[in-house]
Amino acid sequence: MSSGNAFQRQSQTMIVFEMILLVLVVGVIDFVTGYQVSFFMFYGPPIYLTAWFCDKKTAFLVALLSGITWWWADFTSGHPYVTNWHEAWEVVMRLGFFIFVAIGSSALRARRDIAEARITLLEHSRRLEKEIVTISERERERIGQDLHDGLCQYLAAIGCAAAALESDLTRLHLPAKAQLAGELRALLADAVMQTRNLARGLVPVETSANGLASALEELAVSVGHLARIDCTFAQTSEVNVTEETVATHLFRIAQEAINNAIKHANPRSIAITFGSRGDSITLEIRDDGVGIHNSASGSGLGLNILQYRAHCLGGHVTIEQLPDGGTLVACTVPQPRENEARTTSPEEQMIPALTRVAA
Repeated sequence: MSSGNAFQRQSQTMIVFEMILLVLVVGVIDFVTGYQVSFFMFYGPPIYLTAWFCDKKTAFLVALLSGITWWWADFTSGHPYVTNWHEAWEVVMRLGFFIFVAIGSSALRARRDIAEARITLLEHSRRLEKEIVTISERERERIGQDLHDGLCQYLAAIGCAAAALESDLTRLHLPAKAQLAGELRALLADAVMQTRNLARGLVPVETSANGLASALEELAVSVGHLARIDCTFAQTSEVNVTEETVATHLFRIAQEAINNAIKHANPRSIAITFGSRGDSITLEIRDDGVGIHNSASGSGLGLNILQYRAHCLGGHVTIEQLPDGGTLVACTVPQPRENEARTTSPEEQMIPALTRVAA
């Protein structure tokens, strides 16, 4: 392996010189052994190596040199030919073989270069993809934090002022105006709750052992309150997901599946089930809507997003229509190992996704 790497590190000029020298050595051996032993096959490796490590034109030159060298060894060793036509035919055949080796080797080199270019492009796309996802998650966290620490506190302060105004108007015996102030206070309290829910959706999961389960339970409560449907959460077994990237992806999968169901399936109820099966984490979102085949937009359910996030974690998502109506979205991902959870960054976990989703 070390000698092969050393050979590749050489300049093309040095490689061409060595291949020419090798052709001459083969020619000398071909001459010494006589025309009774054919050595023309051994001219092929220098041609192949030249085409692989240099370029096509240089490979043709080495092939031409190999033909001349073979003819010299054959002629000087006294190979008897019945006719000149027979001798010319042998020369043409050997030279054609050498040129064929050069063309074939160059074609293999071209295919390798194309494959390397595709791999380089794919790796570049992966880097861009992980940067986009990372920036997107960071921006979500920033906006959620700003909503919680800024707008939410501001609305809460206005709500306190409205409550004080209501109290003052009641004390001044102005019931109509006090009622309006009370309604304003209630609206502000509802705005504070919705702002907190929005901020919670942008920064969903705490980095604790039970953070994901708590976030999914709060998601079910929030969906039930905002969408006016029966949304429940159940945890079938204890699962400790301490890796923030894994927890965030699983939460986004549940969030996207619920949004798809509400948007396309018109369900009356949605059930979120979270647990483990063997060495895998399972997350299921079940609804009683019209189903994926009967929805208005079967190709626009955001299924690629679900698959993409699952593939980022080394898992998969299956979507099936239930016999009694509705849709089941089931996500299965391997449980992260503790050492991997500490050393693998969110960006590195995005690397294998693009290829598998594209496939």
